[in-house]
Amino acid sequence: MNSSVKLEGSEQPAPIAAPRPSPHAIPGKKYGWLSRLRSYFFFDPLIWFYTLVMGLLALPAGFFDHDGRLLHWFSRTWSWLIFKSIFSPLKVTGLEKIDSSKPYVYAANHASAMDIPVLYVHLPFPFRIVFKKELLYYPLVGWQLKRSGQVCIDQQRPSNSIAAIRSAVKSLKAGMPLVIFPEGGRTNDGYVKPFLPGAFFLALKAQVDIVPIALVGTYELLPMDTYHIKCRPLEMRVGEPISTAGMTMRDLNTLSAKVQKAVEELYYHP
Repeated sequence: MNSSVKLEGSEQPAPIAAPRPSPHAIPGKKYGWLSRLRSYFFFDPLIWFYTLVMGLLALPAGFFDHDGRLLHWFSRTWSWLIFKSIFSPLKVTGLEKIDSSKPYVYAANHASAMDIPVLYVHLPFPFRIVFKKELLYYPLVGWQLKRSGQVCIDQQRPSNSIAAIRSAVKSLKAGMPLVIFPEGGRTNDGYVKPFLPGAFFLALKAQVDIVPIALVGTYELLPMDTYHIKCRPLEMRVGEPISTAGMTMRDLNTLSAKVQKAVEELYYHP
């Protein structure tokens, strides 16, 4: 029998597709065991040390901080220490497009645990972040988020978040900017995931403009499920504000698509 003859009813296994490269990988750049050792025995312990020290110092300070600005300073200093230590310079473009006196909602792609430190260092004003309830269970970090007035969203039980949402709308109207990650979580391959329309509820409710932000290179710096920090240049690209004037909740999907397109254009096309 000819072994090349395909038996009736047999199925050929589908070829396994090779994983696509991350969108901002540096061509030819390799990160070997020396890079891993440097990360595991130098960068990572330093970051945990900064987290412990700054978190402990922030504990007593939080009792005297009535508007969150002092705790914001601790978070920004913690972030600054991290980026001074990991040899990853960051270039910022587009900040001149915004009026920092206005309470925008800043919508950024979420690629890495390093995204929040990037924003703390390079957005030159206090702001609040919308975060998932699960972060409250991290020692020191959860306390810091709660005490500094960040906006906690319970994705499993949205009704539990009503008070936090009302407080966030009130803060926005009073002039406090807000940072959101509309994907709802970090990407697992470096590509921008679909935005959740509900992420823009606060912007519509407060009738404030949305500023798209692309964080470039943070996925390649520190992707999910690893502690290996791969030093590389980074970018924060800020886009033109997108107006919500006159929009209602019926426009959530349209607004979400518009913001996603703006973030993707910044992210994929410098």
